Amino acid sequence: MSHYASYLEEIETRKAQGLHPKPIDSAELAAEIIAQIEDEGHEHRADSLNFFIYNTLPGTTAAAGVKAAFLKKIILGEAKVAEITLEFAFELLSHMKGGPSVEVLLDLALGDDADIAAQAAEVLKTQVFLYEADTARLKEAHEAGNAVATDILHSYANAEFFTKLPDIEDEIEVVTYVAAEGDISTDLLSPGNQAHSRSDRELHGKCMIDEAAQKHIEELKLQHPDKRVMLIAEKGTMGVGSSRMSGVNNVALWTGKQASPYVPFVNYAPVVAGTNGISPIFLTTVGVTGGIGLDLKNWVKKVDADGKPILNNDGNPVLEQKYSVETGTVLKIDTKNRKLRDADGNELVDISSAFTPQKVEFMKAGSSYAIVFGKMLQSFAAETLGVEMPEVFAPSKEVSHEGQGLTAVEKIFNANARGTTPGKPLHAGSDVRVKVNIVGSQDTTGLMTSQELEAMAATVLSPSVDGAYQSGCHTASVWDAKAQANTPRLMAFMNKFGLVTARDPKGEYHAMTDVIHKVLNDITVDDWSIIIGGDSHTRMSKGVAFGADSGTVALALATGEAAMPIPESVKVTFKGEMADHMDFRDVVHATQQQMLKQCGDNVFQGRIIEVHIGTLLADQAFTFTDWTAEMKAKASICISEDETLIESLEIARDRIQIMIDKGMEHENGMLAKLIGIAERRIEEIRSGTKPALKPDDNAKYYAEVVVDLDAIVEPMIADPDVYNADVSKRYTHDTIRPISYYGAEKKVDLGFVGSCMVHKGDVKIVAHMLKNLEEETGKVEFKAPLVLSAPTYNIIDELKEEGDWEILQKYSGFEFDDLSPKATARTEYENILYLERPGCNLCMGNQEKAAKGDTVLATSTRLFQGRVVADAEDKKGESLLASTPVVVLSAILGRTPTLDEYKNAVKGINLTKFAPPQNVGQMGLSVHF
Repeated sequence: MSHYASYLEEIETRKAQGLHPKPIDSAELAAEIIAQIEDEGHEHRADSLNFFIYNTLPGTTAAAGVKAAFLKKIILGEAKVAEITLEFAFELLSHMKGGPSVEVLLDLALGDDADIAAQAAEVLKTQVFLYEADTARLKEAHEAGNAVATDILHSYANAEFFTKLPDIEDEIEVVTYVAAEGDISTDLLSPGNQAHSRSDRELHGKCMIDEAAQKHIEELKLQHPDKRVMLIAEKGTMGVGSSRMSGVNNVALWTGKQASPYVPFVNYAPVVAGTNGISPIFLTTVGVTGGIGLDLKNWVKKVDADGKPILNNDGNPVLEQKYSVETGTVLKIDTKNRKLRDADGNELVDISSAFTPQKVEFMKAGSSYAIVFGKMLQSFAAETLGVEMPEVFAPSKEVSHEGQGLTAVEKIFNANARGTTPGKPLHAGSDVRVKVNIVGSQDTTGLMTSQELEAMAATVLSPSVDGAYQSGCHTASVWDAKAQANTPRLMAFMNKFGLVTARDPKGEYHAMTDVIHKVLNDITVDDWSIIIGGDSHTRMSKGVAFGADSGTVALALATGEAAMPIPESVKVTFKGEMADHMDFRDVVHATQQQMLKQCGDNVFQGRIIEVHIGTLLADQAFTFTDWTAEMKAKASICISEDETLIESLEIARDRIQIMIDKGMEHENGMLAKLIGIAERRIEEIRSGTKPALKPDDNAKYYAEVVVDLDAIVEPMIADPDVYNADVSKRYTHDTIRPISYYGAEKKVDLGFVGSCMVHKGDVKIVAHMLKNLEEETGKVEFKAPLVLSAPTYNIIDELKEEGDWEILQKYSGFEFDDLSPKATARTEYENILYLERPGCNLCMGNQEKAAKGDTVLATSTRLFQGRVVADAEDKKGESLLASTPVVVLSAILGRTPTLDEYKNAVKGINLTKFAPPQNVGQMGLSVHF
């Protein structure tokens, strides 16, 4: 069967699903379509012409190369298509965004035909996605005296590709659509269980919210054709949870503008808002698409005569409405004066933070990375011409306070900043370009990242990136038809691009499904590093890590850079002593609980948590940094003692060597290079030439939180509070309750120990608890299923050597088999222990899931509605979060335990210990390391 015949079959299948033909990326199909266009009598010529013009993906896709080559032939007169004139051929090239199209344009601009060269030059002046091979050709031609090349360079030096774009409107009229009350998770906009379809934008768009919401949005657009629909989180924050470019893509698909008439289903410029603003990660993603994110502040705390908040019976502040944004409300965004106004023009709220000079540039250019590439292109052109670069773009915002020290994140940003004033210390609020050291791509967003790389015409990893990894953990648990179709394709693309990949495209090493955050934590071998990862839980315990959307990940891979403001920091320190029966996970819960009590509001939101962790090793400290995503923090930094950091770096170095021993080294020698960086950093610390990262004594913080360890007397649970009368309080991570709250009566249907929140010590705790309980009672019987998924294969290997895995096998009723991985997701669970494949498992919610309506107690991080467990008709699903020993004991009992039951179960077990850093001596470490 021909490629075109197969495509027609696919079209019929999609038509039955209410979908248009899938955009074309195949070179073979594109070539066949061109042949049919050239055959004027061909029965499919008209459709083929339509597919060629309107349905072929741009950038560096294989189809784009074929399309660009054919357009070149048309322009040179070597092929004739009546419907595609020379001018139209140039227009089509102008929308192809780089790669083969830029190569063709350069061929034509530097060719012998003066008329064609002039037209090609005019199109080139609008392009920004040029790479070294492209700029090298321009430079060489300029130096050889080519006037066209010189003219193009002058245009680039003046940034005409940006200055000639229309400015954003002075006023944008919007009509509101309230998507939900309370925090809106990106799962509502792009559900995890639909991750397989994210690269198929039209298909994935059908999963946003629900059909009724989509219909309502379409009705609003018909009723208000001259206005844009603004998606709102009423009484909450928009876009919490996972970093989903697919969520923004879906919002843009339903409410935004089409980026190009010749590229289907790629929209930009969505408008989103929340009573409490936009989640930091999601706001970055909105900027990638040139969108607008507003902090509405339409509900405020009601205060008494003394200015103190009035509390309700639950102890929560009473809110009062400043203005209404109910669905269908018409509002005006005054971009000139940076105000949100009602339909009559009355001011409602200041929105200056949404319209900084940098964000306005993103809106004008249609994306943030068009600005990044544009700045690089302008710098190259000015340097090549030997001229001073005119100030076209908003300069880096440099905030510097004389005599004020630097926080840890300020130190890292200063060390990695690019294009800033030399020697000038920069403080929070500065907006800068920074070098990115480590980049991670995960498998449910990876295909989108590969599409972004193709769209920006990138073909190779930036040489300035120290380490880059493509994981397979988010789809690890089930090797189904979707995973089999997507994963090998993704791994092949990323490995060719220059990343170390979990699965070898050549099949020479065992496919790894290790949790990406654990791998990134290991390959981060410098505490001064900046890490970007395609997941909100990219939170390392070395360096500072930022979860990001697939577009920002692609940009970091292609350029080795990111642009962002230096965030404010909140300093977290500890006092008191941790009780023997407590686990470090309870310290994490207590931090959230005590912060809210001390500060009233969540001071962590949008800021860096600088946690003074002392001598807690990187693997264990990761439990804290990982949780900071749920605290809505921008990121977290661990302040470690010198000797502890050395030990953490030695562990990381040795694990990288294991990756090499397993055959995972890339031909570019990346892993060996990382070992060299680790050894150099260890020597710097040992010699005292560059000690472990620490803030200055006179650094300034937004707030300081002191966690009292003495106040942590019993294990705690983060509860989604699914029946709270105030819907805005449901599914947040702010409801932290002691186990005594449940009176040993909370039924548990399923226990889960896994995800990135656990380390080797947690798995050992499970083994020790089972062994102890058998010695005490004679045998262990589970009254609820217990699913255990170790984060990495290395951990399993070490557990096998130390005898713990054998204990777990004894009690398990199921053990994963990589030679015969599961092909279907589990829908029913027996009351046994399941030893699942390393990876995200239930925490991801896209493959494995609890039964509808279950109450799940888990070590994971996600308690959003529908993530781990969906609602049943008669009962809401609940995902409660707790420490490993609480989860294990609850699965055995089938309910939450009493404090005495818990203490007996953990007696003699070395839980993850923690004590505040001391000036002298070491604090207790878990024996698991």
